[in-house]
Amino acid sequence: MKKGQIVEGKVIRIDFPNKGIVEVENETKTVVVKNTVEGQRVRASVNKIRKGKAEGRLMEVLEKSPLEIEPACPHFADCGGCTYQNLPYEEQLAMKERQVRELLAPYVTEEQFEGIHRSPRQFAYRNKMEFSFGDEYKDGPLALGMHKRGGFYDIVTVDQCRITDEDFHRILSCVKEFFASKNVPFYHKLRHTGYLRHLLVRKAVHTEEILVDLVTSSQTEFLGGADEKQMLAEMTEQLRNLPLDGRLCGVLHTVNDSLADVIQNDETQILYGEDFFYEELLGLKFRISPFSFFQTNSLAAEVLYEIARGYVGETRDKVLFDLYSGTGTIAQILAPVAKKVIGIEIVEEAVEAAKVNAELNGLTNCEFIAGDVLKAIDLVEERPDFIVLDPPRDGIHPKALQKIMNFQVDKMVYISCKPTSLARDLEILQAGGYQVEKACCADLFPGTLHVETVCLLSKLKTKQHIEVEINLDEMDMTTAESKATYEEIKDYVLEHTGLKVSNLYIAQVKQKHGIIERVNYNLPKNEDSRQPKCPEEKVKAIEDALRFFQMIK
Repeated sequence: MKKGQIVEGKVIRIDFPNKGIVEVENETKTVVVKNTVEGQRVRASVNKIRKGKAEGRLMEVLEKSPLEIEPACPHFADCGGCTYQNLPYEEQLAMKERQVRELLAPYVTEEQFEGIHRSPRQFAYRNKMEFSFGDEYKDGPLALGMHKRGGFYDIVTVDQCRITDEDFHRILSCVKEFFASKNVPFYHKLRHTGYLRHLLVRKAVHTEEILVDLVTSSQTEFLGGADEKQMLAEMTEQLRNLPLDGRLCGVLHTVNDSLADVIQNDETQILYGEDFFYEELLGLKFRISPFSFFQTNSLAAEVLYEIARGYVGETRDKVLFDLYSGTGTIAQILAPVAKKVIGIEIVEEAVEAAKVNAELNGLTNCEFIAGDVLKAIDLVEERPDFIVLDPPRDGIHPKALQKIMNFQVDKMVYISCKPTSLARDLEILQAGGYQVEKACCADLFPGTLHVETVCLLSKLKTKQHIEVEINLDEMDMTTAESKATYEEIKDYVLEHTGLKVSNLYIAQVKQKHGIIERVNYNLPKNEDSRQPKCPEEKVKAIEDALRFFQMIK
């Protein structure tokens, strides 16, 4: 098998995340092909062979799987937002459960794994959407929606999306049609010119309050001479006149001049109402701002937090640490039955929101600290009796995990939104004397590849194990080890910033930090050659990746 070869074969299973394993005809080697379903017969183009493993791009489904159904969403074939709407929900759940079982098998026995909890809603479950402006094809009409499947530039207008309710559809259509009638251009990600960037819509499930935030560049010269303030006032009036099922409580305008394709708040102006809304979870009220983290499936989040609360168990007269606490949801759910809860979160806006929410719920035994867990944990005077971990998708920094284990608490609960990161961290936790008592999954994202996992860990008694000191500087950390490949660094940068970086740029940043490359690596072809210098924004993004992979401090 070689790069560029066209192959045909049957998908024998789907590994996390979204990796179809294709058994190729007349070949001993399998090929990983994304966006496939177990049982399909497919044609694919081999686009990568690395370390003996082949990856391919799906070209055509030759035969459907016996498991397949007609997807409920008319945008499914084009939109990249959902992956498995062509599978019955029970099959989605079974697939996710199997994937997590296999990933955690070295650390969780069959008896300890308690299966998967379904989402109360399969459709119209999302309380937040970040829509992008663009065009469905080059120089086509204005589109507003999600990135096209397998693409970075083309946008699919998802005005009939099935994972959101009708209010999202009405708001999206209203805003798109308004700006299309004004001939206002979208922000072009390659040229970095244009005005319209994103539309953020948030709607609470329990209170039905709605917040809308239009995100644009500051390049008002693309408004064709129109007055920005007047134009935004006209858009706001149209939104207020929409026949919505929920209540519009705020319309905002955010300016974002970042080169990366991310929603960033450089400046926000209130066009109508408030810059927050309220949601309720498990009897508590939460004030949520446009950029606050909050689980995107409110009803399934209640299921997840009920599981976590049950795993935590009796907490009276105990001090709890809620690490990577976000807006303090878990901390506040546990606070009524604890002596004190201390939350640590790196996003300052989330910490401020957590403090407001604790006051709103009359909780006086919560403390929230803004800072990186790796450093902030050293500033806390109290010692925890129990620790709850709810880290971001990439898991816990290895050195932070060592500090967490040093507290030697009897029990911990780990909530993970990416089972591969959880598996990596469980290896370290197990080496540090912790074992899994029980674990389960909660499906917060029907139709997609994502799944939440909850683990209860307990400290082994000294008579049952040998204490081992772990030197994290020398230990092979698999995913987060010190010799990340260029492809891993590229993937990390793209996922976290939307920026694409080259091997040359990575090499320049590594050289800047004294990481020695092979003698001839990326040298110019002749002495007169001029190599492009890595832009500052990409330098910062690459440095963030190098820190994650423990290559620089």
